[in-house]
Amino acid sequence: MSDEGYCTITGDAKPPTADGPPYAECVLCREPTEYPESYRGITMCPRCEWQEAQRTACSG
Repeated sequence: MSDEGYCTITGDAKPPTADGPPYAECVLCREPTEYPESYRGITMCPRCEWQEAQRTACSG
């Protein structure tokens, strides 16, 4: 049994980076993100992205 790929993300997991304002709000803290406002989906600021990654990181 191979665990390869167990914690990998497939596909384009991050939205495109915005060239300038308006920026999308972070879904957790409502601070501006680096993503365009026109992007539909979950957007998080760098701080919340880091905290979420720490929370959901694979252990072991």
